[in-house]
Amino acid sequence: MSDAQDVYQTPLSSRYASQEMAHLFSPAMRFHTWRKLWLNLAIAEQELGLPISDEAIEQMKAHLYLDEAQFAVAAEEEKKRRHDVMAHVHTFGTVAPAAAGIIHLGATSCYVTDNADLIFIREALQILLKKLAAVIERLSNFASQHRALPALGFTHFQPAQLTTVGKRCTLWLQELLWDLRNLTRARDDLGFRGVKGTTGTQASFLTLFNGDHDKVLALDKRVTELCGFSYAYPVSSQTYSRKIDADVLGALASFGSTAHKLSTDLRLLANLKEVEEPFEAGQIGSSAMAYKRNPMRNERVCSLARHLWALQQNALTTAGTQWFERTLDDSANRRITLPEAFLTADVILKTLQNISEGMVVYPKVMARRIAQELPFMATENIIMAIVKAGGDRQEAHEKIRVLSHQAAKLVKEEGLENDLIERVRKDPYFAPIAGQLDGLLDPSTFIGRAPEQVDAFLEEWVKPALEPWQTELKRVEKAELNV
Repeated sequence: MSDAQDVYQTPLSSRYASQEMAHLFSPAMRFHTWRKLWLNLAIAEQELGLPISDEAIEQMKAHLYLDEAQFAVAAEEEKKRRHDVMAHVHTFGTVAPAAAGIIHLGATSCYVTDNADLIFIREALQILLKKLAAVIERLSNFASQHRALPALGFTHFQPAQLTTVGKRCTLWLQELLWDLRNLTRARDDLGFRGVKGTTGTQASFLTLFNGDHDKVLALDKRVTELCGFSYAYPVSSQTYSRKIDADVLGALASFGSTAHKLSTDLRLLANLKEVEEPFEAGQIGSSAMAYKRNPMRNERVCSLARHLWALQQNALTTAGTQWFERTLDDSANRRITLPEAFLTADVILKTLQNISEGMVVYPKVMARRIAQELPFMATENIIMAIVKAGGDRQEAHEKIRVLSHQAAKLVKEEGLENDLIERVRKDPYFAPIAGQLDGLLDPSTFIGRAPEQVDAFLEEWVKPALEPWQTELKRVEKAELNV
């Protein structure tokens, strides 16, 4: 079988996506799944009394996978018939001649196309979930390792109170846990179109079974079971509702939002030289500026995340513009949108795993930045200390205000270091607490309960969420990227 048939081919998938996801949306898997659906329909129809021979069933079972010759036959048939489903019905019949007359019996094209899409969506969600669990595990290890490492917090991207590297990571993790929940819900909520006929009324199957409604219901239930679904949607038109696509892609787009925020934070931290993504020894950041270490992995995540958002809008538009029982203008659109959404999410997760397995932290850079800002943040503690030593709160406040403005002027206008604490040391007013100043400036006293919050979050939320994935996590290999 050629690569063109075994892998969904786009610049994105062929270079970056996992083989597992690319194969799932390949022509080989699509037409193999169609044949399984035709086989399951025939099995159920035979069980319910239709005259389908055992030989027909066995021939279908023996030819579920297409070889090169079968692909060539199908291509010629489609060129002649201008109908992909009927081309494959006839092609399947050439290798299962005993079944040629009963393949697709009572069905419409959407029996194979829509049911196959639901199978692919279910399997694709499972692939993404185990990869998302791996990213969460890697980041939880990072959060635990740096649970108490002080870092300057930012609001409005302006210096704020201190946090810790681990606590900041839990903010990313919390959103990823919500994505794990959303994708799990999308997978578990997914139903099957089942056996519904041309406009969803099951009229053709009612004819096949001579008006026996119970057998038609039994057929729908049995095919659903054979295809591994717990239920079929109770009503449908010719297609399953395209709102299902929009809901699933909504969960993927929401994950894209998380990924974009996480990678944006890391891009900003790279600029601050506090945390960097992996950078190989021979990696080149710029063709012109040899010194550069561009955060290209996180930039890739942000770029693809925006593409993922756009694809959800595509699904919403398709769902809202369908006419009555169906219109074919959804088909070409969905054949691009659905695979691309899952391939995009797959690449994002692979990239995030690679990032999370090799992030580099620079504590001394963080300590230097904290030292530049902490004197201003410590002023309230200094005021409290002088009051405890017998000073006047309002007088202390005025002293600190004047000294702070003097120090800030040197920092902003002359580019000098923040010397506020030295000014406090030299002011006789603060002599009673001179021996306490170093303790008042210890960064670990400014991080509140951040380390304890990290510990509790990992134990009470992350650990239970990852429990169902422990077996899969043991199989996950280190993520390598094709740069």
